[in-house]
Amino acid sequence: MAVVTALWYFARGTGVVSLLLLTGTMLLGLLGPLRVSSDGWPRFVLGGLHRNLSLLVVAFLGIHVASSVVDTYAGIGWLDAVVPFGSVYRPVWLGLGAVAFDLLLALVVTSLLRRRIGHRPWRVLHWLAYACWPVAVVHAWGTGTDAGHGWVFLLTLVCVAAVAVAVAVRAVLGPRRRARAERPDPVGTTANRPVAYPRGVAGRRGAAS
Repeated sequence: MAVVTALWYFARGTGVVSLLLLTGTMLLGLLGPLRVSSDGWPRFVLGGLHRNLSLLVVAFLGIHVASSVVDTYAGIGWLDAVVPFGSVYRPVWLGLGAVAFDLLLALVVTSLLRRRIGHRPWRVLHWLAYACWPVAVVHAWGTGTDAGHGWVFLLTLVCVAAVAVAVAVRAVLGPRRRARAERPDPVGTTANRPVAYPRGVAGRRGAAS
């Protein structure tokens, strides 16, 4: 009984951590195209953080699935982790978790094959990440026995609120950034702009003339 209880807590804990990491990946994916960066957090650091968080999500999800299958209380099989809606234990809610897991696996595989499949197909498939997150949230709410109350419920609400704010920011600032990027420069602006030389070069050019 103690082993079963420990496995339940382990599966639940890794599931919550997976949701938090997936939310962080979602936030970076939403805000990244807005060129959100600073001197302390340049864009390449944010890009690396996004990739590392994605790998952590896969790792914790693998542990979550394994611990759920090893726990014999619910009778979840390995096939139930990848084939949706076939489990004897809460088939709909668990099936949504399998859907989210399959979407995430497809995202990881296509990211590894990005150079072979091309940027455009990869970008289309990359939108699967945005579908993976809400499916995972619904899975957590429907499957977890403690998802409707307590600290798990509060954490889930924080995740939902954070993503909602990020979506709103992306919806407002995204079109503005694209409009500025597509706006042509005034004719002659670049040609009449003074050339900035490194320190010391301007003095040597003046002496030479």
